[in-house]
Amino acid sequence: MAITPRLELRQAQTLVMTPQLQQAIKLLQLNNIELAEFVELELEQNPLLEKREVEAKAGEEGDNFGGDVAADPSTADLTQITREGTTDTPLDVDLGQAMNAEEPSVGEGMGNGDAFSRGKSGSTSFDSDDFDFESTTSREETLQDHLIAQLGVDCDDIADRMIGVQLIDMVNEAGYLIGELEAVAESVGTTVSRVEETLTKLQRFDPPGVFARSLGECLALQLREQNRLDPAMQAVVGRLDLVARNDIAGLCKVSGQGQDDVLDMIAEIKGLNPKPGLAFGRELAQTVVPDVFVRRRPKGGWLIELNSDTLPSVLVNTRYYARISSSTATEADKSYLSERLSSANWLVKSLDQRANTILKVATEIVAQQEAFLEHGVRLLRPLNLRDIATAIGMHESTVSRVTANKHMATPRGIYPMKYFFTSAIASAEGGMNHSAESVRARIKTLIEGETPDQVLSDDKIVEILRSADIDIARRTVAKYREAMRIPSSVDRRRLKKQIA
Repeated sequence: MAITPRLELRQAQTLVMTPQLQQAIKLLQLNNIELAEFVELELEQNPLLEKREVEAKAGEEGDNFGGDVAADPSTADLTQITREGTTDTPLDVDLGQAMNAEEPSVGEGMGNGDAFSRGKSGSTSFDSDDFDFESTTSREETLQDHLIAQLGVDCDDIADRMIGVQLIDMVNEAGYLIGELEAVAESVGTTVSRVEETLTKLQRFDPPGVFARSLGECLALQLREQNRLDPAMQAVVGRLDLVARNDIAGLCKVSGQGQDDVLDMIAEIKGLNPKPGLAFGRELAQTVVPDVFVRRRPKGGWLIELNSDTLPSVLVNTRYYARISSSTATEADKSYLSERLSSANWLVKSLDQRANTILKVATEIVAQQEAFLEHGVRLLRPLNLRDIATAIGMHESTVSRVTANKHMATPRGIYPMKYFFTSAIASAEGGMNHSAESVRARIKTLIEGETPDQVLSDDKIVEILRSADIDIARRTVAKYREAMRIPSSVDRRRLKKQIA
């Protein structure tokens, strides 16, 4: 074969991940907080995007479960779907269609259906009755603030203060010291023994137990503050594993004390604070905001709604585009405006597709898990991503992204959408499979119904479950029990007898 240059024509199919497609995929897996942050950033960068604030109409949205969707989708606060065989909005959009879709035209994405309602902005003016001036001028004292104040009073030596500042930065919100003392010694330019001396001084700070490096040290510091850290108590604190197992005989042996004295010491230890730092200000836990509401319809069936508060409202400002495009002179400016318009239209289209996809997946989950909504976790069906993807005609990866970091509010509580996907446990007699979550609930119910004289072993639980047509191994029961932090039958029998 001659080695000469030549031209060849080949045809091949490839998937090109355009920036627009990557953005659409990224939007699917964002939760409501991340989505709001992303949209705010786009509003700052794109002059053709604007945020639309929609005032919620009292008595028309949210509580009117049986009402129709507003005639103009751009003004609707909720997108509704019924479980009666029909939908109010076509939901046949998949990311697979977006892969081959052409770039949106100038007018596309600017009409009805492009806006997503977020409800009220939540902003407050100085004239509002809800405005609290004091809340803007004060804040709760943190643990680090409290420790720094004591450092300035109790430590006169400059070296101690330098080391103390480093150690305070290493204290977590529970009050424990995390990190290595060698790193502190190296950063300050001193020896490890010097850092340990300073740490001993800091461990006398308030609250008692702060700067501990382990739970045992934290409890010992608090007992020392109360002048109760005698050798017997030190021995008991040193064997917290025996305390956790409530092994009274073992504690009597290591402490050299009688049973009554050991019980008194255990009660004293249980009265201590294992996380002293939590008494001070810390970052508040964020309340879970559901992305989907599932409600029962008065005439039967289920109503699935998107949470309007989690849907950003963005519009393409075509008037502004028309005004500035007519006065644009350079090709660079025209290219910039065209790119911004394309990006704005694609964002609106991606948000619309994201909302429809979430609603479509949630609707199918409700259809598959209707028995759970009616009767509880005992009837939760085994379900996987492929089942949902096959039913709605989407790819399995799309369903995975849609259900990630999102929550569904049901009459039985707020659950992550991933909660409804559980593995299957075979039936003992060849019937319908059981979900792993429902089996966990059965195990927990059996154990909660125990009496001190009838504590169920793992083998006995297996026997009971198999009689209920659940084929499960003993090691699986033990794994589920340990995951729920339930002690073994031996430990449960000992605890129940002591309580009795």
